Amino acid sequence: MNYRTLSIQFFLLLTFISGQQSFGKISLPLGKVEVSLSPDKWERAKPNQAVYEGNVIRTQARSRCEITLRGGGKVRIGENSELELNDAEVKPMTKSFNANLKKGNVWVSAKAAFGEKKNIALRTPTAVAAIRGTKYRAKAGEDESSVLVYDGKVDVNQAKNYIEERKEKRTGLAPKNTPFKLGPVTEVKAPKQVSGPYEVTLEEWVTLAEGMQINVRKDGKYSMFEFDQKNDSDLDFVKWNKEQDAKEN
Repeated sequence: MNYRTLSIQFFLLLTFISGQQSFGKISLPLGKVEVSLSPDKWERAKPNQAVYEGNVIRTQARSRCEITLRGGGKVRIGENSELELNDAEVKPMTKSFNANLKKGNVWVSAKAAFGEKKNIALRTPTAVAAIRGTKYRAKAGEDESSVLVYDGKVDVNQAKNYIEERKEKRTGLAPKNTPFKLGPVTEVKAPKQVSGPYEVTLEEWVTLAEGMQINVRKDGKYSMFEFDQKNDSDLDFVKWNKEQDAKEN
């Protein structure tokens, strides 16, 4: 038995003891990308480095990071961003991931295989976006967050409602590790839009179709509209993600 095999077995043993589930691996760290092993301990991210529940990944200026999820799918983090990996549950036909985008930009690309259930819930300071196999981009700010849909559909709610639902489930009769399930949603298709002075409060899950954007403020009020995909495609982060996605096809 060689040193590499012993190292892998030891790492898997530590994971088993700690109870942390694997999210996947850092497949592409560009620039200065760091991973937290504990609240006060950060290390430089390495290619193919495994990441687990509880890890936080942060990027500096002119830096990016790609995470390949267990069971397929990509999460790419833009510059000056911070992403906390919360929960992961991977079974043969069900895959569920929950993460918290504390600041910055994230691109999610995760199509479900035939018959597979895949849910990736991404929380920002003001909103939550959850997908079942699609592509979207999220921008997180303290006062307002945005979600833009590029392919498929995305369910969105304000963060406060999502947190309350999670608390209710934890204090209820459901088993501790039961995957989070989305509640009833109202589907919104382009070009319908709710824009302007943020007079409407987001009180339930809504489903955004391709080409739609939603901005959610910390008071729960939101604006929803069809975004300019041509201008959006000129953004460097969007270009890069589309190039990376094309390599996967």
